[in-house]
Amino acid sequence: MQETNLRAVIWDMDGVIADTAPAHFRSWQYAFGKRQIVFTEEDFRRHFGQRNDTIIRDVAGSAISNHELQAIAQDKEEHFRANIARELKTFPGVIDLLAVLKKNGILSAIASSAPLENIQLILKVLNITGYFQAIVYGQEVDEGKPSPQIFLLAARKLGVKPGDCIVIEDSIAGIMAARNAGMHCIAVTNTHPADKLAQADLVVDTLEKVDLATLNRLLINPFK
Repeated sequence: MQETNLRAVIWDMDGVIADTAPAHFRSWQYAFGKRQIVFTEEDFRRHFGQRNDTIIRDVAGSAISNHELQAIAQDKEEHFRANIARELKTFPGVIDLLAVLKKNGILSAIASSAPLENIQLILKVLNITGYFQAIVYGQEVDEGKPSPQIFLLAARKLGVKPGDCIVIEDSIAGIMAARNAGMHCIAVTNTHPADKLAQADLVVDTLEKVDLATLNRLLINPFK
């Protein structure tokens, strides 16, 4: 196989590693419901993968005070962390791919819009903390996805060039963030149908279909 410069894989977390969508939706409904604000499934799908401040301002209105914004975010995340462990599971193929990357010296990082506390809890419950050499969380950057900031910071933390990274995502905003960062992107249809993810270099319905050869081919000869 032709040599590539693949140095790292940068993983989104919610919807890629862990099946957290139902718990997130219930927690948003809880936090907004306390304030008699309607939060629909369409609201959830539209904003999945974005930072809390972006979601709250869109749903509650841009005039919301910072104090109330922080209160809604805190209620949502506390509810999420209190309930997620009992139903948490990885998506198929995640553990096998992480193990292959580690065995072959390919670095892995988490780049998630979630708060750090959520990321640490999920990695601990799933017992996969040791697979990751860096974590970047939403509040570490000034702009959320589709800004490239979160992926560029992950590359810096790993000490690799953006062009030597592949991102694994499930959201439209995440795919655009990867493209804006100059990185190749694989999208998995855990959250959105394939036609919504067409801007990714490769779209798969499960990470069971992704191996080291797939990743190397993507850098040698992009699928798009």
